[in-house]
Formats: sequence, structure tokens, C-alpha cells
Amino acid sequence: MQNFDTKQFTEQFESMFFGPARAYASLSVDYTEKLVNAQLDASKAYADTGLAQLRGLMSVKDAEGLRAYMEGQQKVAKDLTERLKGDAEKVVSLQQDFVQKSQKLTEENVKQAQETATKAAK
Repeated sequence: MQNFDTKQFTEQFESMFFGPARAYASLSVDYTEKLVNAQLDASKAYADTGLAQLRGLMSVKDAEGLRAYMEGQQKVAKDLTERLKGDAEKVVSLQQDFVQKSQKLTEENVKQAQETATKAAK
């Protein structure tokens, strides 16, 4: 009857399952944190812009003020379009970075699992 080596089994289980699971969980949490922060920043910027526009509209007292307000709307629309474009690019960049790091992590874990299996077979 063979002796069961619990230390070796634990090390193999750690290197093949728990280690990779923790690494992927850490990567996922980091990505989620960055994504949530980007969304919060964007939401705050859009809310601030909307509130500023409402304040500007409330300060209109005559036809000249209304004309100036309406002319300012073109700049606001342009700024919001630029902001939306930048926010979309930031999210795409975060997603690409996450995919690249996930792929690298997967490759490393497969390599490590193969090495562990080879050692266990010897």
C-alpha cells in the first residue's frame, strides 16, 4: 500500500487550482474597480454638466441671455461628445487590458499545470 503524501497533494492542488483562481479573482477585482471608478467619474462629469446647464438656463432673464445660452449649447454638445468618445475609449482600453492579462495568466497557469503534472508523474 502506498503512503499518501498530503504535503505534495496540497502543493499540487494549490498550484493547479487555488493559486490560479486567486490570481484570476484578483485580476477581476482590479478590472471591476477600474471600470466602476471610470463609470463614477463619467457619471459625475455628466451630472455636473447637466446641473451647470440648468443653472445657466435659470439665469436667463431676457432675449439676449437666451441667445447666449443657446449659443453655449453648441459648445456643451461638442464637449459632451468629446467626453463620451473619451469615456468609450477608456472602457475599451480597460477591456483590452483585462483580456490580455487574462490570456497571459491562462497561459502561465497551463504551463505551470503541465510542469506540475510532469513532476507528479515522475
